[in-house]
Amino acid sequence: MEEKRLTVTVPAEFGGKTVKDVARAWLKLSSTRLKKAKRIPGGVRLNGKDVFVVERVRPGDVLSIVIEEEGAASPNVVPAGGALDVVYEDEALLVLCKPAGMPVHPSAGHWDDSLANRVAARYGGVFRPVNRLDAGTSGLMVAARDAHVHALLSRSLHTGDFERRYLAVVEGRPEPACGVVDAPIARKEGSAIARCVRQDGQRAVTHFRTLTNSARYSLVELLLETGRTHQIRVHMAHIGCPLAGDFLYGTENPGLIGRAALHAWRIALKHPMTGERLDFSREMPADMRRLMETEEDK
Repeated sequence: MEEKRLTVTVPAEFGGKTVKDVARAWLKLSSTRLKKAKRIPGGVRLNGKDVFVVERVRPGDVLSIVIEEEGAASPNVVPAGGALDVVYEDEALLVLCKPAGMPVHPSAGHWDDSLANRVAARYGGVFRPVNRLDAGTSGLMVAARDAHVHALLSRSLHTGDFERRYLAVVEGRPEPACGVVDAPIARKEGSAIARCVRQDGQRAVTHFRTLTNSARYSLVELLLETGRTHQIRVHMAHIGCPLAGDFLYGTENPGLIGRAALHAWRIALKHPMTGERLDFSREMPADMRRLMETEEDK
């Protein structure tokens, strides 16, 4: 893997400023990223020459900063080939559609069959997911191609510049049919995995609207305002409509679906480098569609 550099021409308004000023205020480089670049030979260059970050710049100068070192790779991620559903890619980011049942990162029992393993095999480098999904959740994810883009996208994650919409099949019928769940979420005492609504938890806000109903289930679209662990699953259970198949917060039912019925169906984001508005969607998978056609348990 070759090193990646961010190369820009200094605009007029930054004339007389330092390299550090340009990197932090205009390029939005984190202090950590800039410190790493300073330690790399040739990591910070102005008009092709190595410089210190206190060097003054002039309009029209060409500033080049290393944002990804040569040979960088995710630790403990073994490249392993396999199907990878790439919805979009460019030099800055990837949009991927993760199947249900695939973990995002390697873990016990999944050292070489995670999404990270497959991305490493195809693209190399460091796997930098911006939004994350539980292993059982299907749907869209964004991954940055370098540390700088990852920092920019992470800052926009819970703003209007990065919109995430989900589809869930839930038990019963939410009342009212649409609304907002604003309930703090905390780790459940005695459990390393489960969360619960508790007043001393972190703020969590989920917007929901019912799209359709069957005899037993409802199809609900959800928009996340925050991003707590298991947020949708906890909030839907909190209002009396747990996700179908959710073994942790509802009722496991492998005869109908082998996971919590949740799909990240749409992501809309502002491209961190070009400013272009990108909008991607993937329809609900077959196992969730079948639930809405099921009137009684099998």
